[in-house]
Amino acid sequence: MDFIWRYNARMGKPIPDLAALEAEAAAFLKTLAPQADSATLVALSGELGAGKTAFTKAVAKALGVEEVVTSPTFVLEKIYALPEGSAFKRLIHIDAYRLDSGAELAPLGFDELMTDPGNLVFLEWPEKVADALPAPAARVSLAVSKDGAHSISY
Repeated sequence: MDFIWRYNARMGKPIPDLAALEAEAAAFLKTLAPQADSATLVALSGELGAGKTAFTKAVAKALGVEEVVTSPTFVLEKIYALPEGSAFKRLIHIDAYRLDSGAELAPLGFDELMTDPGNLVFLEWPEKVADALPAPAARVSLAVSKDGAHSISY
């Protein structure tokens, strides 16, 4: 991580460093459980550089993903198999930054992905594709202030 996480009490819960982000990701995961009849959708909001991908990487680490987790900005979607014994089967990471509407999720097989209760879907930039989204199980907002302090709220 190339940026410094610093305290700023004016925003959500402060994330002073990478260790705090990883601890927050692990705690957040404990609030999630697979849905009975659909994937579990987590909507990640925040401006560029706020930490959406960093949070997803921390979640992946907490889930036991051993592959290198990178931003799907240019490929739009990455799918990671989760270790046996995990509550979920797959972590789906989607970055909708370059999309103009929810219809552009169709080529990714989004509707099919959302029917599988074994999928945990982390979607960055949900406001870009809001017209095609079911209600998320959780909304996570990440922020960075002008002085570089990061925070999270959900």
